[in-house]
Amino acid sequence: MSDRLFDKPVFVKSGSYLTLEIANIHDALIFLHEWPEDDRDLIYDTAWKACCDAHDGVKPLEVARNAIKGFARKRGILDEPKVPMPWMSQSSANNGQLQA
Repeated sequence: MSDRLFDKPVFVKSGSYLTLEIANIHDALIFLHEWPEDDRDLIYDTAWKACCDAHDGVKPLEVARNAIKGFARKRGILDEPKVPMPWMSQSSANNGQLQA
């Protein structure tokens, strides 16, 4: 299992009300692995290969992140939040430290 984080997470819609956060290479591989087999195509294969290569250290993590983002965009499930998520704005406003 890899916990190497992307520089920014990718958010994808899952159903009508749920958004998934893909924050690292492991999340990306799980997301793609769970994608229905009958709905896989060349774009899926490209994203899968990019993620596997990044996991193996052959390609940089940014390549995998861009592949997941491109896959989600083509599928119409890319969710780009208009405002920062609460945990993101909190950490940047206080240099990563939470207030009591």
